[in-house]
Amino acid sequence: MDEVYDVIVLGTGLTECILSGLLSREGKKVLHMDRNDYYGGESASLNLTQLYRKFRPGQEPPAELGRDRDYNIDLIPKFIIASGELTKILVHTDVTRYMEFKQIAGSYVFRDGKISKVPSTEMEAVTSPLMGLFEKRRAKNFFSFLQTWKDDDVTTHQGVNLDKDSMKTVYEKFGLESGTQDFIGHAMALYLDD
Repeated sequence: MDEVYDVIVLGTGLTECILSGLLSREGKKVLHMDRNDYYGGESASLNLTQLYRKFRPGQEPPAELGRDRDYNIDLIPKFIIASGELTKILVHTDVTRYMEFKQIAGSYVFRDGKISKVPSTEMEAVTSPLMGLFEKRRAKNFFSFLQTWKDDDVTTHQGVNLDKDSMKTVYEKFGLESGTQDFIGHAMALYLDD
């Protein structure tokens, strides 16, 4: 590799890929490298062998799990708002030639030793094992509050000041258990930490 490059980009996370694409579009000669045997950095999608290599080094996946290509496990969720700025950047850089956009079919969480579907309809919410009956009622009241919120109508605020109150205070106002708070923050709002 005795070629000359204008820029060398290390890592293949989303930020590095966008940077590499933008620089290439501007006519720069870019060398894009990653130390892993897969692209995507911490937001990669791994097949079964790659997943075992990353999280269970030295172990092979059990044969009964099937073929590698039957698995595509995201290390972190990757949601892009269809009309957002990121979509415009991806289209501008022609990165979309290498991407496939899909509508979300389902989202799952690991909780209490089980994998459970994140409810996306009222019927799924009623039958979901993620919350008990009373907690479901409190969560319904919380979601109704969110749906009826209007910035310019203080009667919809129910005494909550989003400029001053923390989300913890809002959760407590509706009596939501810590597990539900965690579920809403991480599985629905996609926050990585508290």
